[in-house]
Amino acid sequence: MVGDEDSIALVLNRLRRAHGQLAGVISMIEQGRDCKDVVTQLAAVSRALDRAGFKIVATGLRECLSGQAPEGTTPMTEAELEKLFLALA
Repeated sequence: MVGDEDSIALVLNRLRRAHGQLAGVISMIEQGRDCKDVVTQLAAVSRALDRAGFKIVATGLRECLSGQAPEGTTPMTEAELEKLFLALA
């Protein structure tokens, strides 16, 4: 993944949080918990994944605008960034 260490750390933290939340949802379903509670937690997982995705896109956009693509890579085009953004919408 492209990005500075801070951006990568933020994305990994969000993904780890989503991983834990998803494990909780699975456990809730196995326990026969109330539908409302399960859906509420599933929505939290979805938001955590969306936030991770948006952070990745934002990092790519920042690198593209600054012209500071990592060595050996080419900056993403506007069309590529738009496609990534729309994939999360």
